[in-house]
Parts: sequence; structure tokens; C-alpha cells
Amino acid sequence: MSVTAKTSRAAVYNDKVVRQFAIMTVIWGVVGMLVGVIIASQLAWPELTQGIEWLSYGRLRPLHTSAVVFAFGGSGLIATSYYVVQRTCQTRLISDKLAAFTFWGWNLIIVLVVITYPMGLTQSREYAEMIWPIDLLIAVVWVAYAIVFFGTVGIRKVRHIYVANWFYGAFIIAVALLHIFNNIQLPTSLTHSYSAYAGVQDAMVQWWYGHNAVGFFLTAGFLGMMYYFIPKQAERPVYSYRLSIVHFWALIFTYMWAGPHHLHYTALPDWTQSIGMVFSLILLAPSWGGMINGIMTLSGAWHKLRDDPILRFLIVSLSFYGMSTFEGPMMSIKTVNALSHYTDWTVGHVHSGALGWVGLVTMGSMYYLIPRLFGQKKMYSVPAIEIHFWVATIGIVLYIASMWIAGVMQGLMWRSVNPDGSLTYTFVESVKATFPFYVIRLLGGFLYLGGMCIMLWNVIKTAAQGRIEDVRIPALNPAHA
Repeated sequence: MSVTAKTSRAAVYNDKVVRQFAIMTVIWGVVGMLVGVIIASQLAWPELTQGIEWLSYGRLRPLHTSAVVFAFGGSGLIATSYYVVQRTCQTRLISDKLAAFTFWGWNLIIVLVVITYPMGLTQSREYAEMIWPIDLLIAVVWVAYAIVFFGTVGIRKVRHIYVANWFYGAFIIAVALLHIFNNIQLPTSLTHSYSAYAGVQDAMVQWWYGHNAVGFFLTAGFLGMMYYFIPKQAERPVYSYRLSIVHFWALIFTYMWAGPHHLHYTALPDWTQSIGMVFSLILLAPSWGGMINGIMTLSGAWHKLRDDPILRFLIVSLSFYGMSTFEGPMMSIKTVNALSHYTDWTVGHVHSGALGWVGLVTMGSMYYLIPRLFGQKKMYSVPAIEIHFWVATIGIVLYIASMWIAGVMQGLMWRSVNPDGSLTYTFVESVKATFPFYVIRLLGGFLYLGGMCIMLWNVIKTAAQGRIEDVRIPALNPAHA
């Protein structure tokens, strides 16, 4: 390659890998939501899949969570982080080959998960069901991802590191730490292993991992997304940059200690449960600090919500984030948890965060990104974005409201006793009473899946009429050099 060609190549961003991850975000989103609708149908009608073992609820449920969290959410996080780090650092990704490796490696992991989970090959750890060879592959790909991201930050052309990169960076480091220590195990065959931990220690490590997977994979990373795409779409600066830094440090310190609230009323020592509860309550402050900072970025531009469905996706996602991060600390209080534990209230809480916060902010960010990645000023159909927003929002409300009602009802029925101390209701009676709410939940999930299908169509049409252009890195102002 000539010197001229090298210079030209170095003067443009690497958006190829961003395009690849963005497209797969939408595709995996459809797949993950489809599996979710299937298992929601199974909960309403258990005989739906006729006893076919590889379509059983126990095998498809972890496939649904992994497809939504790691395939849809993970692809969205890597796509946006690669896009944001280049723009805010005004430099190309440090290694095109390593970036390409992260794309193909990450999607190979997802394909292996899609194959192994229905076969029943898992290690039965929440959000970490992958068997040990896949865990090793995840570690290799994640190290490559970290090298690309932090290497790009290291060669930045501007002195300042924008706050979105702080959140992406914390997410990358914390997830590596969580993944490694939660998956220390002794292999007994290619598909089986024993955990290095046992008993209550095993549970403690699992929920240290499980809650911080929520805290860093599903919160910190997506806050990085929020801090870049809301100001860009609103064409307004972040409401308070100082608050964003305080929010960052308070959030990442506090989240690490909240995991034990998943283990109230178990064999975990009571003092450990109490620490988890206290830190969960403290967590409300930094969480709402971030939500307020994002929403108040619209100060002076509230009128844009009337006409801009992309901005609506982003802002409404923050509303769900605020609601979920209020509900979570409340549910961590032991007296509340005594009612909510093991009920569908927890399922409603998880999905208000997953569908409302993670889903909507990812969709809004993709709607911002994809036209720009294909040389277009806007998506193929803006009315389709509008329809998607309302279909998804109605679906979320139906889903979480039905699960809240079902969960509180279950908790009250299970603890109800007659004057002689016997249980008022059998467990089967609580299951029967829950049935109508499972059907409503299914309807909500079906609407949400329908919205994802509309998005996939819109993305395909946008990509088909688009043209791929190299985006040049802006020349630095000498004053900032």
C-alpha cells in the first residue's frame, strides 16, 4: 500500500464494523423477542410444544435471556461504543483486524449458544449458562474488545475523555472481572464442569455476578449510549457535565455491593443480606441522578418530542430507567421482598428495565446510527418509527402491569392463612388465578416483537437504498491539539 493510500485510510473512521454490529443488533433483537414470545406462550399453555425436549421452557428460557442480553444488547453496546469512541476521540479504531475479530467472535459465541442451550448443555447459572469452552471464547473476544476500545482512547487526538467513554470503559472492565470470577470451574468433559465454589458461597458469587451483569452490562454501558445519543439527537449539550461525573463514580462504586438482595431469606448470612439492601437503597441516588441529567438535557427543546420519534425512544427509555431504579431498591427492602420474592413481580421489574430502558434506548440509538452508517439523512420510513414507538410502549405497559398485578396477587395468596394456621390457598390455585395475566403478558410481548419486526423492515429498506461512504475524521482545531 502506498503512503498516500495509508494516509487516506487513516483519515477516515472505521464504520464497517459498526455497520455489522448495528445490523446484527436488530436481527438478534427479533430472534430474542421471538423466543420470549414462545416461552410466554408456554407459560400460558404448557403443552404447546408437545413435550419436545429441545423446545421445553427450561431450555428456551436461558436462550431468550442470552439472546436479548448478550446478542441484542451486547451487539448494540459494541456497535455504539465503536462509533462513539471514534467520534469523541477523533481517531480511527486502533486495529481494524482486531475489531473485525470481535464481530465474528461475538457472533460465533451467540451461534454456539443457540445450538447448545436447546440441547440442554448449560452450567445452570443465571445469565451465565454457557458451558466452559464458550466461556473461554467469551474471555478471548472480550480481551480483544477491551484492546480495541482502550487502545483507541489511548491514541485519541483530543485531551479530554468524554463521559460516555467512562461508562463504556467501566462496563468493559467490570464485565471482564465478573465473567472470569463467576466462571472459575473444573472441567470434567468438553460439555460439563463443576464450579470452584459450593453452597452459599456459590450463590453469593453467582448473584454478585448476576446483579452486576444488570448493573454494568445493562446499565453502565447503556448510560454511555444515553450520554452520547440524547445530546446528539436533541442537539443540546448534556444538562450537567459535573453531575455526569458524580453520577459515574457513585454508580460504579455502589452497584458492586448490591447483589445480596437477591438472596433475602436464604442461607446467606443475615448481615450480608442487610448490606445488599442498604447499598441497593443508596443506589437510588446515582441512578436518578443519571435519569434527571438525561431528561433535563431537553431543557429548551421539549417541543422536539412532538415531532421526533427517535428522541421519544431515548427519553421514554429514561423514564423506564427511573421507574426500574426506584422499584429495585424498594424491592430490596426485606419486608417488601417477603411479598415479592419468587413472584412474577420480579419478572415485571426485570422487564420494565430490559424492555423499557435497555430496549428503547438501543432502538433509539440504532435509529440515529443506521441512516448515518448508510449515507442517509433519515430512516427509510419515519412513520414506521412512530408506529414502532407506540406499539413497543403499549406492549411494555401491558407486560409489566400484568406481571405486577400477578406478582402481588401471588405473594398475598401464598402468605394468606386461615385462623387455624393452615394455608388459605393451594399453590395450584395461585397458578390458576395467574393465567389471565400470563395471556396479557403474552399480548404485550407479541406487540413488542411486532415493533422489532417493523424496525427490521425499516432497517433493511434503509440499507438497500443507502450508500456506504467513508466518514472523514474532522481536522483538529490547532488550539485543541
